[in-house]
Amino acid sequence: MQSAERGASENTLQSYARDLDSFEDHIATGGNNLQSARSDDIRAYLVSLAKRGNSASTQARHLSSIRQLYKFLYAEGIRADNPSGSVERPRTERGLPKILSVEEVGSILALAEHQAHNTGGSYARRYRSMRLYVLLELLYATGLRVSELVNLPASAAKTNSRFLSITGKGAKDRLVPLSAKSVTAMNAFADLTRLTAPADSKTQPRHSLKDAKWLFPASSKSGHITRQAFARDLKSLAQNAGISAKRVSPHVLRHAFASHLLQNGADLRSVQILLGHSDIATTQIYTHVLEARLRQLVEDHHPLANQTDKVAGPQNLIAD
Repeated sequence: MQSAERGASENTLQSYARDLDSFEDHIATGGNNLQSARSDDIRAYLVSLAKRGNSASTQARHLSSIRQLYKFLYAEGIRADNPSGSVERPRTERGLPKILSVEEVGSILALAEHQAHNTGGSYARRYRSMRLYVLLELLYATGLRVSELVNLPASAAKTNSRFLSITGKGAKDRLVPLSAKSVTAMNAFADLTRLTAPADSKTQPRHSLKDAKWLFPASSKSGHITRQAFARDLKSLAQNAGISAKRVSPHVLRHAFASHLLQNGADLRSVQILLGHSDIATTQIYTHVLEARLRQLVEDHHPLANQTDKVAGPQNLIAD
C-alpha cells in the first residue's frame, strides 16, 4: 500500500520495515505479535526506546510507523480496533535546521571546483573529483533531496533545457531550474565520462555516458553513487576546506539552498515548490532566517520607522 498508493520511496519502505521489525521483536518477548498487540505494548515499546537512549524524535518516528500499520489493518478490517490511536506522541522540540553561511558554501564549492580541474593522476581520481564537484554544484543550485540527486538519469546531462524534471516524494513531479554554472559543470562531467576508462580502472563508468543509465554511475549495487558515499566525500572535502565535518552533510546543503534563497528575497511559497514540500508548514522551519531581513525591511521602508523623536510627545503636535 505504501509503495503502490502513496508512492513511498525505497528508503521510506526500508525505514518502515526496520521500525516494525524492531517493534515486533519487542512484543514477541511478551508473547504478542503485530496482529494482537495492545496500546500498552506500544507504550512499553516507546519506554524501551527511551531507556536505550533514543531521542524523542526517534521515538516519534517509530510511533508513526506503528500508526501507519494499524491504520491500514483497521481500514482493511484485519483488526477491529486501532491500538495506536490512544498512544500519545512523544513531545519533541522542532530544532532549527543546521545551515552554512554563504561564505562557507562558497569555500566548499571553490575547493571542489579547483580539485575537479586540477587533479592529475589516474582516470579514477579525476572522475571522482569531477563527480563530487558536479554533485555539489547541482545540490546547491537546486536544493534537491540527496536521494533525488544521486538517482538522476544520464539523460539529465543530455538536455539543453535549463530545467530538471524531478519525481520526488509521493511520485510527485516538479520542475527545478538549473544555474548556468551547474549546466557547465554537468557538460564538463559528461565530456570526461565520454572517455573510456583504462582497462585496469575499477571506477565506473568504463564507457561513454550514453551507455550509462545514471548521471553518476558507480560500482555499487544500485549502479549509481550512494547517499553514504556522497556524504563521506563531502565531509572529507569540507574538512580540507577548514570546516568541521560534523557541520556538513548533503542535507545541510539543501538547508543552505533554502535559507540563502529566503535571505536574498525569495518568498516562502516559491521555496516550498523548489524543495518539493507538499505542505508549506514543512518549509516554515526556514522562517527564522527571515527575521533580520524583515526587521530591516520595516526599518528602511515604514513611514514611521525613523520618526520616533517626532511623535514621542505632545510637543510635536501642531496646534490650531
